Amino acid sequence: MTPVTPANPDDPTSTNLSGFGALTTPERPPRPEPTLFDVCHVGVVLRAMLFVHAALATGVLFVAPTMRGWALQFALGAGVAMPAVLAWLISACALKAPLSRMSAAGQASVSAVLGAACGCAGWALAMQAGPGDLERIGPFAPTAAGAALALVMHQWLRMRALARTPADTTAQLAELQSRIRPHFLFNTLNSALALVRLDPQRAEHVLEDLAELFRVALTETGGSVTLDEEVELAKRYLAIEQIRFGSRLAVTWDLDPDAGSARMPPLLLQPLVENAVRHGIEPADDGGTIRVRTRAKGDRAVISIANSVTGMASRPGQGIALRNVQDRLRLMHDVNAQFESRRDGDAFRVQIVVPL
Repeated sequence: MTPVTPANPDDPTSTNLSGFGALTTPERPPRPEPTLFDVCHVGVVLRAMLFVHAALATGVLFVAPTMRGWALQFALGAGVAMPAVLAWLISACALKAPLSRMSAAGQASVSAVLGAACGCAGWALAMQAGPGDLERIGPFAPTAAGAALALVMHQWLRMRALARTPADTTAQLAELQSRIRPHFLFNTLNSALALVRLDPQRAEHVLEDLAELFRVALTETGGSVTLDEEVELAKRYLAIEQIRFGSRLAVTWDLDPDAGSARMPPLLLQPLVENAVRHGIEPADDGGTIRVRTRAKGDRAVISIANSVTGMASRPGQGIALRNVQDRLRLMHDVNAQFESRRDGDAFRVQIVVPL
């Protein structure tokens, strides 16, 4: 009999003890570099408008002799600033792709030129409504102010994009920590082994659900998935947990088909239902109930996950899964997403709101 040589993990050609050959890890595609000039978000638009008008209001304070004069001059300046800022944001968003390929200096130059052009255009547009003091001010001041404010905005966007890189990395590490835990794998395999003789078909379903969970958890999907896909994954996870807990775990689903197309980061709901099992169901002698509810409200989808908490059943955690979900929602949807978690009487509730 030919002896089997133990596999060398550093040698991809070595023979595996199982006889199936060494496992190969698929290469993950490189992550895209952060775009330093990205204004195509509602949150950025709102912050840009607030910043420019705050700068305008502060500047007018130094030249207006009275509060009435300040209000009049601010209103006059806002008439120039509003269309100018919107024009700059629309132009920068339309040029997002070519700008992202430029150097920081090139982006700053284009930003300043766009700002100057939009400031001058805003002044010309306001002149059409009635010259007044605008004629006395002339086009130079709005043009210079537009270039200066555009440079400030560019620098802020650059710092924001660079700051998001470690935040993105932190969220990804938290995601890995909150993915399916080793003891869950151990418990599931034990349950499947126990079912092999008693109910082979059910054991097969358990292993299929487990394989699907790990396929998603171990694949770097990036991008986004639909709420329907996330619900299906959460159902598979809870189906496995129901094998272990039996009648101690009750799950109710109240799903709105109109909310199913909402986009979200992948593997978002599974850590939340896992949290519900770990901190609400597992410590309770009598178990409990998990309720998952989705609703479409206008242009938003509302997802609610609640688990019963009886007496001292809930044990405190480190909040990794909750912080992970919050960070990933913020990175994807910015101010368009909402996240809330709270203890509500004898239940712990998590609510997520995302755009449809």
